[in-house]
Amino acid sequence: MTGRRLEGKVALITGATGGLGTATAELFAREGARLVITDIAEGPLRELSHRIGARGVDVVAARLDVSSAREWDEVVAVVRDRFTTLDVLVNLAGILDWPGIEDTREEEWDRVIDVNQKGTWLGMKAAMPLLRASGNASVINTSSVLGLVGSGAAAAYQASKGAVRLLSKTAAVEYARQGVRINSLHPGVIATPMIQDLLDEQGDQQPDIQRTPMRRAGRAEEIAPAILFLACDDSSFITGAELVVDGGLTAH
Repeated sequence: MTGRRLEGKVALITGATGGLGTATAELFAREGARLVITDIAEGPLRELSHRIGARGVDVVAARLDVSSAREWDEVVAVVRDRFTTLDVLVNLAGILDWPGIEDTREEEWDRVIDVNQKGTWLGMKAAMPLLRASGNASVINTSSVLGLVGSGAAAAYQASKGAVRLLSKTAAVEYARQGVRINSLHPGVIATPMIQDLLDEQGDQQPDIQRTPMRRAGRAEEIAPAILFLACDDSSFITGAELVVDGGLTAH
């Protein structure tokens, strides 16, 4: 994709210092967006903001724990004060926990659900008045291939990502006639800091990579254009959909 597909649009990105978040923020900046980038990692967030801002992009960095309704309200107030409008919300913040049903501790279950599932709902709830006022807004909620198929592990993570999938669909129906499109993104195995230790240990022998027809992990730079597509007007008739970017993992 080339051009300025987000010219004049304001985009809020959560989890901006993660691999997918950084790639998305930098691509959105090149495509003309004004940005509000958020994360709980304040040092890396400032560094990312300075790097993007040095290119003349209008960017604001704000700390955000997505599981906190209060912090969401504070960030939305920042958006309103700085830009008055919001056109794109990208819910990328997420955490991963590997244990299955019996080995998942209650406190870890609650933490994963709070960030991945509740955080996505809180983001839409807090930002929706500004998104509706835009009249032509897009929300991209990050699920996973593990929100589509079972793996026999990662019980809390899979439960949360499956919930994000259906939360996105019901929200898409609710807001379809109010100028807000809502879709879910389903990445496969992507080489990001979240799973880099696992990839370093297992390499191409990692079981999910072996099940991926392309036989490799994806790169963050291969996911960001999919997010851009859902954010821009090229996808103007797409809502309630699942965009799977997984190298073919769920094709068989």
